[in-house]
Amino acid sequence: MKPNIGLTEKKLEQITQVLSVVLANAMTLYVKTRKFHWNVSGESFMELHKLFQTQYTQLEESIDEIAERINKLGSPAIGTMSEFAKLSSIKESPGKYPTSKEMIKELLTDHESVIIALRKYVDDCSEKLKDAGTADFLTGLMQEHETIAWTLRRYFK
Repeated sequence: MKPNIGLTEKKLEQITQVLSVVLANAMTLYVKTRKFHWNVSGESFMELHKLFQTQYTQLEESIDEIAERINKLGSPAIGTMSEFAKLSSIKESPGKYPTSKEMIKELLTDHESVIIALRKYVDDCSEKLKDAGTADFLTGLMQEHETIAWTLRRYFK
């Protein structure tokens, strides 16, 4: 049964499409951060190992919240690696194991690209789709990514 919450079925479908991309990006970033956690080495090993663990744990919580938001709006959440890969703008690098500095830079670039996309999605959900709830939800996610990006950026100052 579709929710009766003041949004047309077409708008709910468009919002779900946006949230599915957000979910795919979060899942891809989670997997990449976990890979870096497992493979980081060098003089800052323990610091970065713990940092990446904190970040993938935060992403894991966000992933669940995004999927639940999709469900709240009456749609099933995607959940396979092929679906995530198809929708994600975050790219993986199979077989590549960057240095710790390159890991930080790659994650920073990914979080910044997610922030840019989320900023657009907030505007779309608020202005075009008239869904203040999802716009607010995405704003919270954007703020989380901004904090992670800020933390990663500090390694370069």
